[in-house]
Amino acid sequence: MKIIKKQKQSIAALAGITLGLLISGQAIAKVSDETLNSITTPDRVETSIGTLQFIDGAPLPETSRKVYDHLDTMRGVDAFLKGIPGASLHALISGTYAAGAIEAHQVLIMDKMLDSQPLFLTGNTSTMYVMPTLDLERDGPTVMEVPPGMLGLIDNAWFRYLGDIGPLGPDRGQGGKFLILPPGYEEAHEGNIPEGYYVVPSDSYHVWVVMRASVANGIEAAAQNIKENLRIYPLARQDNPPEMEFISSDGKAFNTIHANNFKFYEEVNAVIQKEPLELLDPELRGLYASIGIKKGKPFNPDARMKKLLTDAVAIANATARTNVWYPRTEGTMKGIEVFPGTDSAWTMGWVDKNVFFNGSDGSTMNSDARSYFHYFATGITPAMAVSIPGKGSDYAIAFLDADKQPFDGAKTYKVHIPANVPVNDFWALTVYDSQTRSQLQTDQRFPSIDSLQDLKQNGDGSYNIYFAPEAPEGYEENWLQTIPGKSWFTALRMYGPLEEWLNRSWRPSEVMPLN
Repeated sequence: MKIIKKQKQSIAALAGITLGLLISGQAIAKVSDETLNSITTPDRVETSIGTLQFIDGAPLPETSRKVYDHLDTMRGVDAFLKGIPGASLHALISGTYAAGAIEAHQVLIMDKMLDSQPLFLTGNTSTMYVMPTLDLERDGPTVMEVPPGMLGLIDNAWFRYLGDIGPLGPDRGQGGKFLILPPGYEEAHEGNIPEGYYVVPSDSYHVWVVMRASVANGIEAAAQNIKENLRIYPLARQDNPPEMEFISSDGKAFNTIHANNFKFYEEVNAVIQKEPLELLDPELRGLYASIGIKKGKPFNPDARMKKLLTDAVAIANATARTNVWYPRTEGTMKGIEVFPGTDSAWTMGWVDKNVFFNGSDGSTMNSDARSYFHYFATGITPAMAVSIPGKGSDYAIAFLDADKQPFDGAKTYKVHIPANVPVNDFWALTVYDSQTRSQLQTDQRFPSIDSLQDLKQNGDGSYNIYFAPEAPEGYEENWLQTIPGKSWFTALRMYGPLEEWLNRSWRPSEVMPLN
């Protein structure tokens, strides 16, 4: 017992010596100055948000206020860039509702083709769109009877891919009955899913469907095929389905594009309130919770937070636009160029044609590639990036002219389309508004030119297409109108692209300023 007591006294004495050394500011084992400098904080730190002040590592109150303002602003920027897909699909459904297509059996159709009156992200004028919108929370499992010859996709409420319709879908282009299941339905009804359907489980209640119909046999025939054969109804009403209502977009002006101001966060909040908690992973849910967007809770930021988020969305919108117009082609956006290594301004819709934005390893999210696509386009399906000579379509977009400058609506530009355009079907050029990323509204109802029209050819079979406020003399058929004071961009669509396009041995010129 005496030995143990002496040991305890010795340990206590040693602890006292150690404590005394630490209190006196001495170190038992001194680390290098380099290490100390790497883990300590100076009393004054100059940063991009101003001077930050500390007392021996403890931040002063003014510094903490400044840092929290910056943190909340950064989170608001991140929330915008990561929320574009959800807000975009929410706006599509809201716009469709505004046009009058609310119930499952009410379907928006561009039976006169899509013109520039409605605001749709980079919609084309060459194929007929039909856009069912489903609410599985309201209707439960929903049936779509799809006619043959349709090409389409099914996406969830965060613009994630659920399935295909058409040649690359389970129907192989022959049409058939699709059954869209609400979140959790498969698990709750295991072994009791009706047979005779192409089953598509959804992890969200809102589901957006878009289908395109070929107009090779005429617009009227395409519209008739849809109206006579497309049927959509809740499975519970299969014995007495409601009569279809096809709502034409013709002559209607409505918006399907997400906001770029504070309203954006309200749009994201609407998605989070509507959809199952599990639609977003915990990390993304946590990001939105940090700025006040929580499922089951009202989104009502105070004056300070609303001011910060208003600033954040302005920064984020500028970031998204910069990423689109000037993608970092040697960084995160390497693989976006149509003609890499040639200083060309023509870009694609997806980095390396990866529609899931998950990198070459399939596991590394490229958030720049994701926000790039969703800021100016809609619709996610691997079918959009499949390159089969003579099939499908492919795209090139010019956001900048040959001098790498934004387009000026007061100037005249020319693009040269060489002879023997390698397409099985046809090619088209469409001009878009840089603000809305929708078709540019001009005196031309359809701001597009395609090879099915009677265009003026050069002697060698090539074409010169002009973008200008007024048509160059003698080239009225080859002219797309622009508006002084407005910027624009253009997309070249290749329908049934052949090998010479796919291997880039054939290429258009850059869009060249002439004045």
